[in-house]
Amino acid sequence: MKINYHNRRFRPVQNTENGETSAETIFHYKQEGNILTSEYSGGQIAKGSLIALVSENGELDMRYQQINTSGELMTGVCHSTPEVLPDGRIRLHEKWRWTSGDKSEGESIIEEFQ
Repeated sequence: MKINYHNRRFRPVQNTENGETSAETIFHYKQEGNILTSEYSGGQIAKGSLIALVSENGELDMRYQQINTSGELMTGVCHSTPEVLPDGRIRLHEKWRWTSGDKSEGESIIEEFQ
């Protein structure tokens, strides 16, 4: 099943301790063809943006940049694998790595909400 992420909103439901996103962080996805973009903010994130390529099976290969509430510019890479929930919402299982700061890795789960 091909997934279209356009105009879907997501929020984290789980994140490792070295991550900055939380349930207060809201992502609003836009998609044109296989190019996905999003702006996001909330919680520890003052402002963030990401860009991704959407594969045929809906996986996302993304790069992100954000300014946290401490005023630090942070960047990273992420690979997201979709799961379609019984109610039709999308859950994304994410494996990410900071390309700034301590360059540590983490995992998070974000879910679509209405």
